Amino acid sequence: MGADRRTAHVAGLAGPAFVEHVLDALDALWEASPHVTPEDRTLFALAVSEVSTNIAAHGEADGEPDAGITVEVDIEVGADELVATFVDTADPARIDWDAVAMPGVDSESGRGLALTTAVLDDFEHSGDATGNTWVLRRRLAPPA
Repeated sequence: MGADRRTAHVAGLAGPAFVEHVLDALDALWEASPHVTPEDRTLFALAVSEVSTNIAAHGEADGEPDAGITVEVDIEVGADELVATFVDTADPARIDWDAVAMPGVDSESGRGLALTTAVLDDFEHSGDATGNTWVLRRRLAPPA
């Protein structure tokens, strides 16, 4: 089903404008992909938004994009899955995956990774001296 695979690529400085460009690219993919259910769209968009926002937040210094932190994302909409691969040039993220959990109801932050993990079928991260790679994958609901 390769001919039916839709893709988008976004690259730029880590910051709020990058997040907007990613979400705009995702909206354009949805228009060309009527087979993706509203639930799959919403949950995958939530995960993509959380990861891109986290990258943007950690790629800023004093509210200004850090010219040294760049990020690229490739988004694929296939017949049976959605995949987003982010590659950034930030320092390797140190995440204790065993500690990722939904915080208490009074917490104002800390939900991003827990939500992302909950709505994806696969969420991978690797990091080294050149940056981080984040791979988000959600299998699509079978057609009704």
